[in-house]
Amino acid sequence: MTADTAVVIPAKNEGERIAATVETALALPGVDLVVVVDDGSTDRTGKYAREAGAKVVRHSRNRGKAAAMETGAESVRLFDGDVPRHLLFLDADLGHTAAAAAALIEPVRQGRADMTVAVFSTLVKLGGHGIVVRLARDGIKRATGFEAVQPLNGQRCLTRAAFEAARPLAYGFGVETGLTIDLLRKGFRVSEVEVEMSHRATGSDLRSQLHRAGQLRDVALALALREPFVRDTLGVRR
Repeated sequence: MTADTAVVIPAKNEGERIAATVETALALPGVDLVVVVDDGSTDRTGKYAREAGAKVVRHSRNRGKAAAMETGAESVRLFDGDVPRHLLFLDADLGHTAAAAAALIEPVRQGRADMTVAVFSTLVKLGGHGIVVRLARDGIKRATGFEAVQPLNGQRCLTRAAFEAARPLAYGFGVETGLTIDLLRKGFRVSEVEVEMSHRATGSDLRSQLHRAGQLRDVALALALREPFVRDTLGVRR
């Protein structure tokens, strides 16, 4: 198969799982490049990713998921030839379940979708109460009419044209919500695909709760900036 897809993996302190994720991603059909963006890790994430075969770009400090995605996409551009690669974004902790991402690439490769979004068929029990998910789902439906099953899922494949159309990306953990709204509003085709993937569950300790609070803040900001009244008031262009 002709190589036409690059994988971008934002990662922070994922030394335990990054190697398995990279090795599995490199084995996906049509993938010839995996870029890991080491987003300010304090462990050996970058070292293990490089040893597993990834190209590694490092942020000296943590800049957040959206910034890591943009850095990764720009790094892929340096390797692109006349035809830009499709971009497959994966979480760093998928391990060997990243093999299921092949199902996300095919609709994009075949021209049936501009962006695919994973729907995990096996759900892990999370420590939260689904508040952020409901906020994102309701906001996307209100803005576009699209009913997303897993609106915050970060496993996404999209064409380079779709990615560029969505820039600048929404800040931090609001990136998935912003991507979906912006592309649908601009007429791009978004499709959800059920896959057998899993990643580490978020717990219920203080660190996990702070993580969810950050998600809630970023998703709320992404939605607010996509409301006409807020955009006009702040002079934000999209």
